[in-house]
Amino acid sequence: MSESDNTSRGKSGVQHFIVPEDFAGQRIDNFLMARLKGVPRSRIYRILRKGEVRVNKKRIDASYRLLTGDDVRLPPVFLAERARQVPPSAATETLLADRILYEDDYLLIINKPAGMSVHAGSTVRVGVVEALRHMYPKLPHLELAHRLDSETSGCLVLAKKKRILREVHSLLREGKVKKIYWTLTKGKWKDSELRVDLPLHKDYQDGGKHVVEVHKEGKSALTVFHTLQSFAREASLMEVNLFTGRTHQIRVHAQHQGHPVACDDRYGDPEFNKQARQWGLRRMFLHAKQIDFTLPSLNQRITVEAPLDPELNAIIKALTTRYT
Repeated sequence: MSESDNTSRGKSGVQHFIVPEDFAGQRIDNFLMARLKGVPRSRIYRILRKGEVRVNKKRIDASYRLLTGDDVRLPPVFLAERARQVPPSAATETLLADRILYEDDYLLIINKPAGMSVHAGSTVRVGVVEALRHMYPKLPHLELAHRLDSETSGCLVLAKKKRILREVHSLLREGKVKKIYWTLTKGKWKDSELRVDLPLHKDYQDGGKHVVEVHKEGKSALTVFHTLQSFAREASLMEVNLFTGRTHQIRVHAQHQGHPVACDDRYGDPEFNKQARQWGLRRMFLHAKQIDFTLPSLNQRITVEAPLDPELNAIIKALTTRYT
């Protein structure tokens, strides 16, 4: 990969990257985050939104996937914006080590804790991937194969080798990764509400905050809900089959159907969230329960299930006692 950098007084010069084969298929936003480690995500999305990043002299958006040989031009970036990263604490390392669900020479799958971001950022000094790289010093290129919201717990896949990363990305794009979530939502669902095939549009506002809504000009998104247990008309425990991987997909589709996720502070219902906290819930009830896919290059099927955290099990038990 070739690049030029005239760094001076904390500000980089114009930089050019020629994309090698190993990075083909990667999203431009993820590519930039790896190149500009520590620069706030909000800054990266801002320069993308303003067209300051060019690929082959053309404007692109955050979802653009790189091709071998692409010429990526970056504008001058103030490196002083980088957040000071710190190594993970011993408690964080122990927590993550205890939540490893699967590991081999190619993949690492953990039960991500709720409240922990997958990446470091402007206000997050260490994320899951940075902590795991610190724990696995011989794997400096350990990469996330996908993402989970910081508030979401459950199955999170990381790839140890770039070719495996590309393979998992390809499976995700082709819809060949089965992803099952469990969530607690408001009210009782009707059969007609369970299949949600509605496009989602994502907008990055200042500060890098994602705002997602159902919009006819958005990207296709398919979510299928299945009722596991209803608690009178107050709440429902739902199993969710995610056929696409749009940002905040489950949360926005559930909200659109009138059944927002419990303790979702962004898309949720304030009164329902207040009620859920009275039941004892202190986090968003959304959990990536299972992931299932086959790596063609290895002819290897990977099926992993993440147990619910004790707090979520306690809420289900309390609601079962109260309403059944």
